[in-house]
Amino acid sequence: MTAALEPLCAQLLDAARKAGAEAADAIALSGETLSVDLHKSALDHAERAEGIDIGLRVLIGQRQACVSSSDVRPDTIAALAERAVAMAREAPEDPWIGLATPDQLVTDWDAGALELDDHAPAPGPEWLEEQGRVLEAAALAVPGVAQVQGAGAGWGRTHVHLAATNGFSGGYSRSSTSLHCTAIAGEGLGMERDYAAESRIFAADMPRAEGIGRLAGERAVANLGAKKPPTGAYPVLFDERISGSLIAHLTAAVNGAAVARGSSWLADAVGTAVLPAGMDLVEDPLRRRTSGSRPFDAEGLASRARHVVRDGVLTGWTLDLATGRQLGFPSTASAARGVGSAPGPSTGNLVLTPGHRSRDELIAEMGTGLIVTSMIGASINPTTGDYSRGASGFWVENGEIVRPVNECTVAGNLRRMLTTLVAANDGRPHLSRVIPSLLVEGLTIAGG
Repeated sequence: MTAALEPLCAQLLDAARKAGAEAADAIALSGETLSVDLHKSALDHAERAEGIDIGLRVLIGQRQACVSSSDVRPDTIAALAERAVAMAREAPEDPWIGLATPDQLVTDWDAGALELDDHAPAPGPEWLEEQGRVLEAAALAVPGVAQVQGAGAGWGRTHVHLAATNGFSGGYSRSSTSLHCTAIAGEGLGMERDYAAESRIFAADMPRAEGIGRLAGERAVANLGAKKPPTGAYPVLFDERISGSLIAHLTAAVNGAAVARGSSWLADAVGTAVLPAGMDLVEDPLRRRTSGSRPFDAEGLASRARHVVRDGVLTGWTLDLATGRQLGFPSTASAARGVGSAPGPSTGNLVLTPGHRSRDELIAEMGTGLIVTSMIGASINPTTGDYSRGASGFWVENGEIVRPVNECTVAGNLRRMLTTLVAANDGRPHLSRVIPSLLVEGLTIAGG
């Protein structure tokens, strides 16, 4: 299918040249999705969607504009290009924009080696509905589960092609199969809800629906009777389900766009410790069968593994071409884009160095503290790193879980929090972001 998108990108570039663009790049996406959702044992929603979206960025000197459409007729493409050029002529100048030079472009890649696309035929809606019913039945079989709020399955395949007037042209495809279930335990004001979900590129790699549904039910039941924890300073274990949010705050702060804007609490941190000694954070967009992998970035630069943090020390920023020029460094091949936007730096697959102890061993060492399994809201000061989020999970006393808790807030400063992390060894290797459970000492908990 990517072969069918290549001439579409060529049409966009040709139309841009004819409209007066000095340079341009184009993106074309096509996809097919199937999804089925059940609610209280009844088919609630079934959807099949197919479509094509196109995006065009034109450059005139140091001015640029982006346009997009889902209409790929030749007259629409011509009008789209003319509109983009007119917009670019009125846009403010940006001294940092520009396409990659030919010597920067990737010239050889093997998208097939990444195994991003399961070439098996799309499943039928009957199979998806059957998986939903299995999920629901498994959750309802857990004692204490009152109902299943929703259960379902989905499948999708997306094709992407990028091309530019600097000579780059390339594409790849990716697929996914997913299962999800949300269970409700208890009754009335004492009801609690939780979920389980899994997704894989290859359907054959999916865990069984029974296990996913049962886990959703067990999680919901475990939350019954939740109350506020005490207020004070305690160790907090961020469960593997949500520990990636801590690392996401770090990657957001080292994003070149944030640094260039002056809105990063790590703006002065290159070459200094931001994680404990011995801990690495590696971005690797070339991991096989991983959803965040890609053979090249959105500007045609070759994907490569890199250390964001090595031995606890920040190595540099996450950069695309424009932010790299602005900050005086080469791109880290981290550009991402949608059909309606210009490229910008973004972080994909991440692996954080695991610890040597299990989650249970870290809990045993906590003494008294909080395990966070769910978070809501966020108050993050982008320039200081001050952190505050709503949380729920489980209270620990004498190294053992004693009760579920909710309606509390955890607060601290990210710079200090991240340098005191203790990692468990429970990161799941199939995820795009392999981040284990993380223990942080001395956070402020506001509870009852």
